[in-house]
Amino acid sequence: MTTRAAPISEPGARSARPARRRSGLSYLGVVPFFLFAILFMLIPIAFLIVGSFQDSANNDAITLKNYGDLFTPSILRAYGTSIEISLVTAIAGAIFGFLLAYAVILGGLPPFLRTALMTFSGVASNFAGVPLALAFIFTLGQVGLLTGLLNNLGIHIYSAGFNLLTKTGLEIVYMYFQFPLMVLIIAPAIDGLKKEWREASENMGASPRQYWQYVAMPILLPSILGSTILLFGNSIGAQATAYQLTGGTLPLVTVTIGAQMSGDVLHNDGLGYALAMGLVAIMGIAIVAYSILQRRSERWLRS
Repeated sequence: MTTRAAPISEPGARSARPARRRSGLSYLGVVPFFLFAILFMLIPIAFLIVGSFQDSANNDAITLKNYGDLFTPSILRAYGTSIEISLVTAIAGAIFGFLLAYAVILGGLPPFLRTALMTFSGVASNFAGVPLALAFIFTLGQVGLLTGLLNNLGIHIYSAGFNLLTKTGLEIVYMYFQFPLMVLIIAPAIDGLKKEWREASENMGASPRQYWQYVAMPILLPSILGSTILLFGNSIGAQATAYQLTGGTLPLVTVTIGAQMSGDVLHNDGLGYALAMGLVAIMGIAIVAYSILQRRSERWLRS
């Protein structure tokens, strides 16, 4: 009786394995995500879209007047101020946060400083709203603690033109949570720089400046730009800090939306919805740009 030898599989050939059937239970893990997206993203956006086309002064009749009112000087000034503050704090926060993260991670500083920096960044990036505004008022207000100490030293910052309740003061307050957020986002990208890349550039005779100019910065640039866009979106959507700090006197889109939705004089729900849709459009563009840049940076980190 002869036995048939088992066929010898060719090198590189895939072994025949039964296909694993996906159980419906494996999709239960994503159910909370889709519920969150539907309840807190899709439904509110749909509500904004419908409300932005309604005339609240005419029995909610369909109208395009709300979007036409977005081009009035006061509304354009509010958008301009919000975009300007967001750009300034995003760029300054990105530069300062990147330099700080680089100094701690690759600058040869003691390791315990990285732990301290990351802990502070995690706390400070989430410390916003009314508590942050009050903290700066108590510190840098006209009768704040630091202001009083500087006055005792003969340094009168308010006499020199500084005012915490202005656009510059708001930018300083926003920087408190902008640069720690940059540290948290850019730290993994800096960690992703492989030692082999620096060693290879040094073996080829490249100087440290040439390494950063032709190797490190092109790799980190998508992450830096993506993080800057994220900081921009984080700033332009802030409302409680600005309102508590300035009392609504500074024209910002978020403050204007609050005035249109709950104000006694400027009450116009439809215009408030249209203003919010403008912010949704800006945030959508920022998210798409961030996603594109994030994919490009992940190619280097995975290689």
